[in-house]
Amino acid sequence: MAWFLLARLLFVIAVVYSAVLLRPLGGSVAVNAAFGVALAVVFVAFESRLRNTPVTHMLGAMLGGAIGLGIAKTVGAALFWADTKDDRVAFLHSFVLLALPYLGLVLGGRKGEWLEPARLIGLFRGTGPQRRYRILDTSVIIDGRVVDICETGFLDGTLVIPQFVLKELQLVADSPDSMKRNRGRRGLDILQRMQKMSGLEVMISDLDFPEVREVDLKLIELARALSGKIVTNDFNLNKVAQLRGVAVLNINELANSLKPVVLPGEIMKVFILKEGKEFNQGVAYLDDGTMVVVDNARRLIGKTIDVVVTSVLQTTAGKMIFGRFVDGVAGPQGSGPADRDEPQRRPRVAPAPQPQTPASVSASAGAAATAAAPGVNGGLDGPLRG
Repeated sequence: MAWFLLARLLFVIAVVYSAVLLRPLGGSVAVNAAFGVALAVVFVAFESRLRNTPVTHMLGAMLGGAIGLGIAKTVGAALFWADTKDDRVAFLHSFVLLALPYLGLVLGGRKGEWLEPARLIGLFRGTGPQRRYRILDTSVIIDGRVVDICETGFLDGTLVIPQFVLKELQLVADSPDSMKRNRGRRGLDILQRMQKMSGLEVMISDLDFPEVREVDLKLIELARALSGKIVTNDFNLNKVAQLRGVAVLNINELANSLKPVVLPGEIMKVFILKEGKEFNQGVAYLDDGTMVVVDNARRLIGKTIDVVVTSVLQTTAGKMIFGRFVDGVAGPQGSGPADRDEPQRRPRVAPAPQPQTPASVSASAGAAATAAAPGVNGGLDGPLRG
């Protein structure tokens, strides 16, 4: 960076020395020196603004300005028959000489992205079938489900893996955190597996955008350059890309759309995993991760039961199913899982009442106290089995 500042300083000194030596304003040395300093500062400020401009846009501006200047010279030469002593003809000649290069400069700078290699190749590709590019994000590579989608053949086109994504994946694989390191290595293994799949075209893209620092914005610019789609499961990247007019293939949205559709009143078999937040609720999960909240199922944790679906709630995070456990919902008595696992809970016929004596009342109270103490004679179920 020091050599950069030194070059600027030498440029300012050279301009001031030229202004003092040649005296373009014809006045004193101080006036010409001030003019040289002002002129040098203007050019340095202009250079600092160009430093953040992409190279393709600068090349487009230079090319457009040169083309505009050539057209202006051609128009001026074509007006050789006009009277150059006329002020109107002289003004028209000057206006064409200034307007056409300016127009070419501005249009060339705005359309400079067409000088990118991918765009240039697309111009000469002809009218044949165009390749469809699918640009992979770091998150979807680490996730791994994209491999299964590719094996089924639902993801067509050429899979593009940018170099900056590989660099980010390597940084994750070299992380001191063991969890991040394992995720990064898993992503590298998934890429190697995808490259070995037959019928799948994987391309490593060297196209980079040095003026863009964030990886997500680089993916968006690459998708624009290749006219492709971004494959990701990042919610924020999905929204930003849609705002910028770039198509996105979201793996999470695909997974949510493939979840089974259930309607209220249907019967489904679930495994109660844990208790719910509300009273007497149990929570189960389907194979795809959908949460099922079951009423009257808290006492059936660890068992597979049949429940009746009461409602389905669709949220931004996914789908939730609400159901209710009803005894005997599976059909005849003894055929349901709850009947097989808990025979002691089936209704029993109460015995005929016996006359109560003081001794029998005392014995009944002692048995009830023993049954209420957990862990003694089998807990609550002890008297039923005894």
